Amino acid sequence: MEEPPPEQPPPPPAPPAGGEEAAPAAGPEWNIPPNAPACMERHLEGAHYRADGALLLGASGLSGRCWAGSLWVFADPRRAPSEGFCTAGVQTEAGVADLRWVADRGILVASDSGAVELWELDENETLIVNKFCKYEHDDIVMTVAVLANSTQAVSGGRDFCVKVWDLPQQTVLHSYRAHSGSVTCVASCPGKDTVFLSCAEDSRTLLWDTRCPKPATRIVCSACNHLPTSVMWHPQKSDIFALGDENGTVALVDTKNPDSALSSTVHARSITGFAFSTHSSPLLASISEDCSVAVLDSDLSEVFRSRSHRDFVKGLSWSPSDDALLTTVGWDHQVLHHTVPVPTGEASGVNCVKE
Repeated sequence: MEEPPPEQPPPPPAPPAGGEEAAPAAGPEWNIPPNAPACMERHLEGAHYRADGALLLGASGLSGRCWAGSLWVFADPRRAPSEGFCTAGVQTEAGVADLRWVADRGILVASDSGAVELWELDENETLIVNKFCKYEHDDIVMTVAVLANSTQAVSGGRDFCVKVWDLPQQTVLHSYRAHSGSVTCVASCPGKDTVFLSCAEDSRTLLWDTRCPKPATRIVCSACNHLPTSVMWHPQKSDIFALGDENGTVALVDTKNPDSALSSTVHARSITGFAFSTHSSPLLASISEDCSVAVLDSDLSEVFRSRSHRDFVKGLSWSPSDDALLTTVGWDHQVLHHTVPVPTGEASGVNCVKE
């Protein structure tokens, strides 16, 4: 019996008038770069702008049998946290507790594995490659900060230790055990490459100067009576820093006269981070486990509040291209862009994103 002839495919559609093929519909380009993970973990732990406006994100997966993490760079922050629009991304072996830019291409990471890691963008900024991964802490590394010279950094961990690093040499220069509780935050002093702050669950806030034989000095601030959770130096005044505690209190502390601190109960739960703006009279943004974002003036009066996050807010950064734009991230996987009222007499750039 003769087989029927094979079925022929339908003829191609006729081209439009003029003989040219119709162009595909234009749309945003979805193009995951090499080595970038296919999926970003839910819990966003940190966000930092680079001077050119690129946004760095750190993410952790804090559920399941393994705590994974990842790093992401977005040239267009409006696309975050959509994986397909990142410039570069990479999986980390454990959760990301904290991260910072180092100069223009380096990324310093505090890892849940107990490691301090240095990553670097390649020349085309499509790959993030590991430069070193050092297990000098005996427990989770909670916090990192880059010192003013960008060649040294400081880390703090749940092993109660504070360590100063030489980044080019990939070594620890100093290791201190001045705290008797988990170190929750370290902060470098602008313009001073040997000075930084640390705070810990032993209720102590320490001012450090590594040039001194006894480098740590305790700062006692009566305005904050609970465990300190976050510190950050004022960008224009080297004697002033912001201090936040587990009760939601924010204080502006003078290292020379701590008892004169200006304080206000801004949040209902623990403070998780600070960021000063670049205005001539900088605004202070604070985030908290009460899921809110607050912006305060120099008198600690509230000028802005957002309650759009649905879980702990964990990272924040002011846009370098628009001094009215504040970006925050949290465990709800949201990247929110807030337009903050600009102080009288301050000019603002054009807002590219609204909340």
